[in-house]
Amino acid sequence: MSRDAPGNVLFVVMDTVRADHLTPYGYDRPTTPGLADFASEATVFEEAVAPAPWTLPVHASLFTGLYPSQHGADQENPYLEGATTLAETLSAAGYDTACYSSNAWITPYTHLTDGFDAQDNFFEVMPGDLLSGPLARAWKTMNDSDRLRTIADKLVSLGNVAHEYLAGGEGADSKTPAVIDRTMEFVDDSEDWFAFVNLMDAHLPYHPPDEFAAEFAPGVDDTAVCQNSKEYNSGARDIDDDEWDDIRGLYDAEIAHIDAQLTRLFDWLKERGEWDDTTVVVCADHGELHGEHDLYGHEFCLYDPLVNVPLMVKHPDLTADRRTDTVELVDLYHTVLDALDVAGGDPAAPGETAVARDPTRSLLADDYRAFDAVDDPDPGQAAAPDGAVGFVEYSRSVVELKQLEEKAAGAGIDIPEDSRFYARMRAARRPDAKYVRIDRIPDEAYRLDEDPGETEDRAAAVGDDPAVRAVERALADFESAVGGAWTGAADADVTDDAVADMDEEAQERLRDLGYLE
Repeated sequence: MSRDAPGNVLFVVMDTVRADHLTPYGYDRPTTPGLADFASEATVFEEAVAPAPWTLPVHASLFTGLYPSQHGADQENPYLEGATTLAETLSAAGYDTACYSSNAWITPYTHLTDGFDAQDNFFEVMPGDLLSGPLARAWKTMNDSDRLRTIADKLVSLGNVAHEYLAGGEGADSKTPAVIDRTMEFVDDSEDWFAFVNLMDAHLPYHPPDEFAAEFAPGVDDTAVCQNSKEYNSGARDIDDDEWDDIRGLYDAEIAHIDAQLTRLFDWLKERGEWDDTTVVVCADHGELHGEHDLYGHEFCLYDPLVNVPLMVKHPDLTADRRTDTVELVDLYHTVLDALDVAGGDPAAPGETAVARDPTRSLLADDYRAFDAVDDPDPGQAAAPDGAVGFVEYSRSVVELKQLEEKAAGAGIDIPEDSRFYARMRAARRPDAKYVRIDRIPDEAYRLDEDPGETEDRAAAVGDDPAVRAVERALADFESAVGGAWTGAADADVTDDAVADMDEEAQERLRDLGYLE
């Protein structure tokens, strides 16, 4: 890293944005002209791999440098504990830190905001004081009890439920200008800083501002199209080709709004003279499916539209170019530490795991992903010493599963337990091949170089394809390094049987949120 490297980092996550709907990735609609300009001075990574297909575990990995099975934050354990965060490390090193989003998962009750000097969540239903007060205490109490865990599963679904039913025409996109404004205020008041921003526009439901809907989804009634992925995935509702076109149009409009707001922020940084002093990271945490593989949303699978995510990074040590080598989002933790010349590795509290900066995982280092030289490799480094493989983990989306069950039951549909909806999954992916281990249905494997749409499953003939065999072996080594393969996912039933064990404050909070009568 150069000695005159930027002293600030802007880290932007475009929630739920798939790469092939962005102009820099060849999309034929002008959704992101601002990002196209940004890409002209950044490195565009074409083979970035997310560690999971949804928000909570991905952000926990971004903030800790750990894989999901290492940090343990998922819907079965919906908060981050026992790990020192990137923000805690940077704050201790003297950097001003801030986190602004409208994502219901990135809040004090999940501990993802631990360490940020300034943070605000613009989610319209749950204000910050509630999230850091009685709800957070009730959350922790319930998750620490085996019997009350099922109620916690309900509580964690509040973000999804409220976003679906209460956003209406005032969805997360309406909060994005406020997120950008608050980021500007933070930068204006700071010296050396780290700002993390999550923009939720492209997450269901899609209710884009009128000017963007008029361009990308003219005449589409956003209240008439299917905005509930569980209705489709359960089989309770069908979607024809015309409706998929309308859905994709609304999605594109949401992405265009993100682009306009990011352009506003980038232009402001340039006007203030902050641009050259700032490392800028722009990525998605995961993508979205719109009918591919008969699925909608970002649950229940590890197909490439979800886990091969966009990533663009601007830094003096990176050329304005395109790269096709494997990159993992886990590496961004180390890249930020490297950009700010912070070593990391010091626990914020006794007993916590704190990951030190590893040059083989920093995009800025000459020996990036030269894992064969690492003395104490992490699971991914041990499983793929050549650095060519990225790893993905998916541990049951119990909230979405419960909603799926409810939609199916309402339509008189029985979902078999031996289906992908109840499964845990892990994948090993390199640019030419992918292998997916699934615990309730047969494994899947694809030759991505020959079959980018993942239409021909080659798992049954793994021995006949050297590339598929290589990623399967890497996955087996990864599983061994993290403690073994997932087998036999437990029941995902969510009931109210444990309500009687809750104290009055927790019961009242659930009543306020509409879970109890």
